[in-house]
Amino acid sequence: MTYFTSLKNDFPASLAVFFVALPLCLGVALASGAPLASGLLAGIIGGIVVGSISGSHTSVSGPAAGMVAVVLVALTQVGSFQAFTMALTIAGIIQMLGGFMKVGIIASYIPKNIIQGLLVAIGLILILKQIPHAVGLDQNFEGDFSFFQKDGENTFTEIWKSISYFSPGAIVISMVSMAFLIIWSNTSLEKKIKFFPPSFLIVLVGIGINELFIAFVPEWVIGAEHLVNIPSLSGSEDFIVTPDFSQILSPKVWYVAFTIAIVATLETLINIEATDNLDPQKNLTPPNRELFAQGIGNTLSGLIGGIPITSVVVRSSVNIHSGAKSKTSTILHGSWLLIGLVALPGVLNKIPFASLAAILIMAGYKLAKIKVFVRMYERGWSQFIPFIVTVVSIVLSDLLTGIIIGSGVSIFYLLKSNLENPFLVVEEKKHIGDTIRITLPNQVSFLNKARIKKLLRHIPENEKVIIEASHAHFVDSDVIEIFREFVTSTAPAKGIKVNVLGFKGLSPGLNHIEFSGAMDKTIQDNLDPHEILDLLSSGNRRFAEGKPSHKFLHHQVAATSDTQSPMAVVLSCVDSRTSPDLILDAGIGDLISIRIAGNIISSEIAGSVELATQKLGVKLVVILGHSNCGAVSQSVNNNQQGNFKSIFQEIKPSIAKIQSEGFDLQVSNPELINQVAMLNLRNSVARIKEFSPILSAQVQNGEIGLVAGFYDTNTGLVTFDQLEYLGQMKPQKSEKEKAFVQ
Repeated sequence: MTYFTSLKNDFPASLAVFFVALPLCLGVALASGAPLASGLLAGIIGGIVVGSISGSHTSVSGPAAGMVAVVLVALTQVGSFQAFTMALTIAGIIQMLGGFMKVGIIASYIPKNIIQGLLVAIGLILILKQIPHAVGLDQNFEGDFSFFQKDGENTFTEIWKSISYFSPGAIVISMVSMAFLIIWSNTSLEKKIKFFPPSFLIVLVGIGINELFIAFVPEWVIGAEHLVNIPSLSGSEDFIVTPDFSQILSPKVWYVAFTIAIVATLETLINIEATDNLDPQKNLTPPNRELFAQGIGNTLSGLIGGIPITSVVVRSSVNIHSGAKSKTSTILHGSWLLIGLVALPGVLNKIPFASLAAILIMAGYKLAKIKVFVRMYERGWSQFIPFIVTVVSIVLSDLLTGIIIGSGVSIFYLLKSNLENPFLVVEEKKHIGDTIRITLPNQVSFLNKARIKKLLRHIPENEKVIIEASHAHFVDSDVIEIFREFVTSTAPAKGIKVNVLGFKGLSPGLNHIEFSGAMDKTIQDNLDPHEILDLLSSGNRRFAEGKPSHKFLHHQVAATSDTQSPMAVVLSCVDSRTSPDLILDAGIGDLISIRIAGNIISSEIAGSVELATQKLGVKLVVILGHSNCGAVSQSVNNNQQGNFKSIFQEIKPSIAKIQSEGFDLQVSNPELINQVAMLNLRNSVARIKEFSPILSAQVQNGEIGLVAGFYDTNTGLVTFDQLEYLGQMKPQKSEKEKAFVQ
């Protein structure tokens, strides 16, 4: 994007930022104990130089209120402003090195709820701090964001104090200005007049009203103490202050330099994250390039007598809300500061602080709307509480202190989350018995140790446990040793069988297999049809939810190479979407699968099922139909071509049943087609007993179970009918034994 592509958006935004930045540059310099000119020089450099080099589209840099305390202490420590500028020059070089060393990665670790808290807090502070200026009390400097003020007051006592300092002129100007802003944003004016920002017009209105006061209501005139005060260029020695290079080896200077570099870097990284969060274009600022740009800016600021520069949320938010699209706005705002300093100080010194207060109060409102609180509350307590703590802490202290406190609360919730939910624990009911699966996430750190040890300690005796690390890219060495001790010592002592998977590369010696997961004769003998049906239902739910169990297929191949002991026979359609092993989440050796179009019955089919129940020990026969069945549709279309005619004859009674009820069967009516498929399924259950007296007797004698299942091709779920079986179900595992996974 060139500098002029979006000029129609960036030009008015630059003017809006200029009117906000002008008093803030002067106010921060005044509060820091530095020459007023140093604040303007820092603002000019922050706009033109940092803006040109930075990779941010919308961030605006300049002197920041968060650096006031640092500058005040630093001036006392080094003894002179020249020595301080030497420290600032060194701090800029340190920041540039930080950019080269990619220190900017710190920005990626700032929680979003903390950033949102920062933005809301800035909004509230803007409103609270500007109320006194709006009514005519201008004793506190513009841009002060600290709760405890330099004049001995705090944010709230200053508001109370302002009641005694009401200035009718200031109140009129601020009220008219705010009314204008509200009308502007809620009418078509904003769309019709795009090239001039409302802040520019408000400043003109403020100056005009005060001129009217001079002419008609002298007692309401806004005095010089309530107006912007740009220093005169006549004393040029006060503007350009070069560093005292004789102090370059002073330990105090280097201590101050590192302090400035660290604090300015942290403020910048926090502020660019906040700015990116506001940006409707969702541009991302390269943090390391930003540090390099800030370093150049601070080095130059130190060389010509400026004060520290950082990215500033207030100016950036005004820039974004004024419609800025590129860094052109930032650069232009710096140019306006330079032009105002050189050519227009007399005009700019007529701007009332009350006008600027209205602009900043409205900017604060945009940052701290009620809907932001509602949105954060809806995200849950773990997001809302750190957010609120951050807001309150910043309002009652300062930016960095509030961020540190809010981050501490956020870390507490992070630790709590890691303690309670470091991994997924699922108890799977499978044919080999209840199996506990512990699935590790991408990262498992020392923070997870306590929860892991507690979980492993409470696993009941004689369980089967799967520890799966196939999704993990990092597992702390201490955690690996906990798992190793469990596998080698704890588990054998409690009769627990353990399969450890996916640790190859993380800990090559830890992969461990103690059970194959394949059906064997012992398991088959201990299962009854009720339990088998439960296992198939559970498997189908896993399939439908996209959470299939690990099959250990290569181990199952070896375990079933000489013999098989399947638990069920499934007669299903040949449809490509209805593979029983997949939709029932079964492994090798679990099922006898018989497939024929329309899941119909023939003597060959019945004979195959008899083989499974009499010779292979199968205890459950499942006849599985499905929705959207092609064999049923073809039969409805009266397809009797070739050998399909025999299939048609088996499905025909179900078609006739629907037609006898007065329905006009059409392939285009899927509901009726599915009703035919359901009738055909139940017909197959009846027909298999007709074809096979052996199977019928086995069901009557309680030797096997017989059940119909209907698979929905839309949801992936199987619905089973009532099981035909006369036997009794075995008692299940007690709730106490299962409680540890809760």
